[in-house]
Amino acid sequence: MDAAEDLLGDQGSQALTLATVAERAGCSKGGLLYHFGTKEALIKGMVERLIEEFDELVAAQGHDTYTKNYLAATFAAVQSGRLRRWAVVTGASGNPYLLAPLRTAMARWHREGLGDEPDPEAAQIVRLACEGLWDVASHDPDLYDAGHYARLERRLLALLAP
Repeated sequence: MDAAEDLLGDQGSQALTLATVAERAGCSKGGLLYHFGTKEALIKGMVERLIEEFDELVAAQGHDTYTKNYLAATFAAVQSGRLRRWAVVTGASGNPYLLAPLRTAMARWHREGLGDEPDPEAAQIVRLACEGLWDVASHDPDLYDAGHYARLERRLLALLAP
């Protein structure tokens, strides 16, 4: 999957073939086919891996609400370079079937723990702002510096104060 993500980032989705991925990964095409029978299965696997990694990042945060964890994880992901991986993988996933796991995760991320939030509407606004940040930063990764990100994160946290 790493080789496929690198290939997508370097050459775009038109270059993504199982033979090219296998060559870049240093394995046989048959070995790749053992794990991913089709190019679509490979893309779906990459989407699922990104979701799992983000879930782990959210869980690793130490805040008292899901929204604060989601906010911290979003800023960590955007600033760490993970954004490029999301952009190239989801860009290659034009097929709605391949993006189904992402739609399911997105629905979960935006519903999780809302009843436990001191202000559920503020929590929804912050979560939506996180999605906007992902989108804008994926199109212009150099738009904000670390200081600007820190100020934005503090302002969004202030919206969650009871």
